[in-house]
Amino acid sequence: MRKNFTLLFFASFLVLAFSTKHPPRTVGVEQSVARFKVDSKSYALSLADLSTAIQNIDPDRQETIDITKTKLIYSRLAYKRIEYFLEHFFFTSSRIYNRPPKNEIEEPHLEYMEPAGMQYMEAILFDSVTTIDSKKELLVQAELLSNAANDLHALLYKFETNDKQILAAVRLELIRIIALGISGFDAPMLKSGIWESTVAMETIALTLKPYLAKNKKDSVFHYLGNSLRFLRNNPEFDSFDRLKFLTGYALPLQKHLNVLIREMKLDSAPPGMLRYDAGHMFNPSALQPAGEVNDNDLTKKQAELGKKLFFETRLSGNGSKSCASCHNPANYFTDGLPKSVGLNPHSTVRRNAPTLFYAAAQQNQFWDGRAKTLEEQIETVMRDSAEMNAIPARSMQLFLKDKSYKGQFKRAFPKKRTQKPDEQQIYSALAAFIKTLNPYNSDFDRYMAGDQRALTDSQVNGFNLFMGKAQCGTCHFAPLFNGLIPPFYALTEFEVIGTTATDDLSNPQKDPDNGRMDVRATPYYEAAFKTPTVRNAAVTGPYMHNGAFTSLEKVIDFYDKGGGAGLGLDLPRQTLSPLQLHLTDQEKKDIIAFLNALTDKI
Repeated sequence: MRKNFTLLFFASFLVLAFSTKHPPRTVGVEQSVARFKVDSKSYALSLADLSTAIQNIDPDRQETIDITKTKLIYSRLAYKRIEYFLEHFFFTSSRIYNRPPKNEIEEPHLEYMEPAGMQYMEAILFDSVTTIDSKKELLVQAELLSNAANDLHALLYKFETNDKQILAAVRLELIRIIALGISGFDAPMLKSGIWESTVAMETIALTLKPYLAKNKKDSVFHYLGNSLRFLRNNPEFDSFDRLKFLTGYALPLQKHLNVLIREMKLDSAPPGMLRYDAGHMFNPSALQPAGEVNDNDLTKKQAELGKKLFFETRLSGNGSKSCASCHNPANYFTDGLPKSVGLNPHSTVRRNAPTLFYAAAQQNQFWDGRAKTLEEQIETVMRDSAEMNAIPARSMQLFLKDKSYKGQFKRAFPKKRTQKPDEQQIYSALAAFIKTLNPYNSDFDRYMAGDQRALTDSQVNGFNLFMGKAQCGTCHFAPLFNGLIPPFYALTEFEVIGTTATDDLSNPQKDPDNGRMDVRATPYYEAAFKTPTVRNAAVTGPYMHNGAFTSLEKVIDFYDKGGGAGLGLDLPRQTLSPLQLHLTDQEKKDIIAFLNALTDKI
């Protein structure tokens, strides 16, 4: 016995000594850090070249402007080599380089951020590089970026990470390519999105190389190589076949990469609504709202109760209206009106009633985003004097006097059996029901699931236009096609597009609605509205927050002309580019055909 104990102690001592002298080696960390050092220097050098080109700009000589645009593309390509690393590990520092070219308001403290970075420089080069002030601003931006880039190496002082975080950064970069890169989100006017996606994919390949050498995963190697070949062989932005790239290469790569990371036991928690166990990001379960109804028996009971309450007129003050009055399930949870009829049948509410399909898959509710949760949104509508004018506590008392409702509430919320039920259970039940309204059974979803016959050629071309030349996908982000921003899917975007008061685009008039500015008192939110999903858009008109657009044809024409500012309205804070898209009549028809393919079967 003593001999066995001695041997066991000696063996344990050897294990401890070996692990102390030889700590576990990382697979790809050292290589990634070393490459960041080299590539950040290359980025800084590209910015120096860009600065020289800006100094040589002569507004009367177009070739000097074109040279500067080319130099900006080179800088953008250089940035894409460090993007995955910089934006994952040093997100705050990265904000100077590549954020959207507009005034930003950091909530909840309403901290104002001036536009800055390469996207802002692109906007100046295409919109207003005709004055001395424009050139000066470009030089200021170039100097700002150059100074910051020259100090990028300082970020690595005492920096430590691990393979799990390196692979987490790679996963997010692949999502950037899929949802942002090929849509041209970062550089819509330079149209360098496919080149940038190629560089980003090359960086992913270099980063994964040591992991693939250690773990023979032929499927990842196969789809990674094929993705790169497809990008390199099809660099032209407008003609790039995005649907073929996604279904044949990028999405299978994402699926197999997720499996590899899981098998290596290097999985990490995804951000926002993302779920890595869903396979790829067009899988119906890839983006799930927090607390979404699943197979849990209790949440099912809450959703069943919520479905019953949805048609309950006792939720309104005078017993005349239910949720279904404005969100009719037979009409894709809309009412088909520009603005819904209010509690007073001779009045209307302030804005159009959007569909409730996929309503849970966003971070803000209402057109102006004033509610953070579905529960808050439901309570607001119930208490609104123009909508339901209810006293929720009184409605709850009525339900508890109804034996069938009383039992159903107890079954749905058993933890509160010892407490007096309150109106919060109404909000929770209705929210649970709305969270089930994510059908994902459109022709487009069937196509993405493998049915190559589900879409027509016109619809395929429409998707490619939507995600490319028409720039729809730069605001209506895949795969939900709403304002939930990739790659984190944790924030909802608000845009100023200059929606007109009517759809008479020959005589445009400014809509008087202040939008989000009434919620967050800053002029940069004037006429800003949440970007809604365009899933089921073909059957949920009329359109826009004011319901002023009677057809998809009118909506497409509005965007084609550059929004309100493109139509000539005085909208200096419009976030939508005022430049025309120059879509052909056939291209517009194809986009509408694609939107029809997003119609769920109900």
